[in-house]
Amino acid sequence: MKNEPLCSAPCPIARSLGRIGDSWSMIILRDAFAGFTRFDEFQKSANIAPNILSRRLKELVDDGLLEKVSYSNTPPRYEYHLTQLGRDFRPVILALAEWGNRYFSPKGAQIHLVERETQRPVQTILVDKATGEPITPEKYTMVPGPAASPMIHYRHDYLQRKRAGDNVQKFIPQDYASRDHDAE
Repeated sequence: MKNEPLCSAPCPIARSLGRIGDSWSMIILRDAFAGFTRFDEFQKSANIAPNILSRRLKELVDDGLLEKVSYSNTPPRYEYHLTQLGRDFRPVILALAEWGNRYFSPKGAQIHLVERETQRPVQTILVDKATGEPITPEKYTMVPGPAASPMIHYRHDYLQRKRAGDNVQKFIPQDYASRDHDAE
């Protein structure tokens, strides 16, 4: 279910979560990446109630992650295909699978990402596209971008001071409203 307040939040992570909605939407996207396209396939694979599935499919179509394609006129039947926006979500699904296998599969991995031709298991990592270096918290950090809101700047400034060991006051989000970041 879409979270409207998150959809308009200044943070791109919050906005993304607001669009994706809940865990059912993630499961539907997982199944779409696997190759499922039809309502009954999604319903049986996820063991999801039909009314919930209908609502989530509509939201994913409305948000541009899936497209609804007719495959039968009588009776009307549809398939759901990933759009480019939906296909671009694949690294998130792969990262969740890797994380889930690592931390929540005590008996071992339930699924593996493998190279198609050789079936060699591969491990996903996030890398810097320019250098190929793994992204690690020791070497990389997030900073406000050119369109960052005052809140994003306030959070960043606060955390920078905190990491530097400054005696920072409490985190008070309303403080950001009085700051002028356009002059920076």
